[in-house]
Formats: sequence, C-alpha cells, structure tokens
Amino acid sequence: MMHEVWARGDAYDSFMGRWSRRVAASFVSWLAVPAGRRWLDAGCGTGALSATVLAAAHPAELTGVDPSDGLIGYARAQITDPRTRFETGDAMALPFPDGRFDVVTSGLVLNFVPEPARAMAEFTRVATSGATVAAYVWDYAEGMAMLRHFWDAATALDPAAAALDEGRRFPQCRPEPLRELWAGAGLADVVVEAIEVPTVFRDFDDYWAPFLGGQAPAPGYVGSLPEDRKADLRDMLRRRLPARPDGSIALTARAWAVRGHR
Repeated sequence: MMHEVWARGDAYDSFMGRWSRRVAASFVSWLAVPAGRRWLDAGCGTGALSATVLAAAHPAELTGVDPSDGLIGYARAQITDPRTRFETGDAMALPFPDGRFDVVTSGLVLNFVPEPARAMAEFTRVATSGATVAAYVWDYAEGMAMLRHFWDAATALDPAAAALDEGRRFPQCRPEPLRELWAGAGLADVVVEAIEVPTVFRDFDDYWAPFLGGQAPAPGYVGSLPEDRKADLRDMLRRRLPARPDGSIALTARAWAVRGHR
C-alpha cells in the first residue's frame, strides 16, 4: 500500500520546497532559455519551479498544471504575477492545443506519473517546433541523502517499508532511462546532467519535523505508523545522521536533469 498524499501545499513546501527551489535555480540557469518565451510547468506542485522561472528566465507567460487542487491553490496564493496562470490538469492529457509553448518543463514529478511515456508524448505535442522540453527528478537511489537515510532506517526497522522506498520504486530516475525517454519521444540534442545542492539542517528537529506533515511518500509512511514505531524510527535516525558538533546536519541532494529539443 502506498502512503502518498498530495493535498497540503504548506506541509509539502516545508518538507521539500526549500530544497527543490535550490535545484530549480540551477536547472533554469542550465536551460539558458532567452527571455520572452511561453513556459509550461507540468506538475507544478506548490510552484517552486514556476517562481524560479518568473524570477530568472523572464518569460512572456507561464502556465502551471498539477492534478492536486490543494497544491494548485497554494501556488496561486503564493504567486500572483500577472504573467502566470495555474490550473488543475493531468500531465498525460494536457488541456492545451498543439504547439502552444516554447518551453515545457517538469520538476521532481515525472516519476510519479503513472505512464511517463504518455506524459512525454503530451509534452512534445504542446511544444512548438524548436521548443526546449526538459525535466529533473531526484536521484532517489543514491544522491538524495535526506531520503536515503530515512528509507535505510525505516527498512531496517520494517522490511515492508522497502516497497515504498522511491529508490526502488523509481529506477527511471537515472541518466540512461531519462535519456531513453526523451529520445523515445522524438526529441533531439538530448543531454542529461547532475545537479547537486547542499541540504543543511539546523539540528535533528529541523530534519525530522517535515516528515510529520503527511505529504509525499516518506511523510505519508511516518503518518501511518503507531506512536511507538514512529518513536523508534525517529530515534534510529537521530543516532545515524551525521551531526556536527553544533548539532547541524550537512547532507547533499542530487537531481538528474534532462533536456532536448522538439
């Protein structure tokens, strides 16, 4: 059983937003898209990537789409730029005409789409000729340390938790599967690169508290545990995480970014 909830934008932003914004900044810089383009943020969530595009890429317009009404509502409340529109929608059936966008992006969501190839077909369909189609996903298997520590501890206490570990569930979050997905959609000039950012927590509570918000797989798993097992997991993580003398915990997060042209 999957323990995934995508409804409360504030809780998800506390859990992942501060780190996803750092990756988004590197991603947008890497794309190097000229100003004045029409952007689509497919699976926009709370709007971390959208906000970065608005600040750094100077688009003519930006449209964000996500299946969660709760996350869309949060994005609308946080981002009021008149160039922006957010709406509920499905990445596998985008509600836009062919060739609508100059840039089609997706941040930290493609692995959660039930049929990524269908989403890629849609991304390509709504992209104009010459458009950039790009995305990034966490390197769950190795490079996303805050989650790697979490699932290793959870699985040590509860072997059944292995079925929920994104590192095992999402083998496509690696360079070669991403390259194949982009090439399979007919995109040219496909490039895959790593983006790595620091994730420094003030102390253990700064690391642990966001896991209590219930949004996304790991917090959803914590929410499913009775109090005694939750305490066991918390205590194991406290012992295992590499704390500095001042109590801070310095980790890193790696994402794989992919881009191509229609």
